[in-house]
Amino acid sequence: MKSTKFLIPIFAASALVLAGCQGQGPKQSGGTLVGAAAGGLLGAQFGKGTGKLIGTAIGVLGGAWLGGEVGKSLDNADKAAMSQTSQSALETTKAGHTSSWSNPDSGNKGSVTPTKTYQTASGQYCREYQQTVTVGGKTEEAYGTACRQPDGTWRVQN
Repeated sequence: MKSTKFLIPIFAASALVLAGCQGQGPKQSGGTLVGAAAGGLLGAQFGKGTGKLIGTAIGVLGGAWLGGEVGKSLDNADKAAMSQTSQSALETTKAGHTSSWSNPDSGNKGSVTPTKTYQTASGQYCREYQQTVTVGGKTEEAYGTACRQPDGTWRVQN
């Protein structure tokens, strides 16, 4: 009976995690579940008796939140599309013209618009740009400067 009483917080936390997965994409749901499991295992390493169960429950909830946040972010295919589009736009696109990318598998998308091109005193070419990234229907904007490296790639300066 005693051990059953202590399992209630763990099952309650698990139910909250699973309920929170509804409405998430597969990447985010997977991240939530993996995070919950890893957090639960980590939390179980601390304390004894009731403290150990509380640590497990806290680990489940914390891991689920962190895993869900990571799952919402860009995956490797998104990052590759964004990087390729950014490099191409900075190298060949006229100022004021936008280059876009999208990943039909994740639904994420973005754009890069070079806004100003200049040459530094040392002869290095740099471009200011505006970038947008849409993840999970939420769009974020960024502004920055990238400069061409000796190998021809563009590196963000700020």
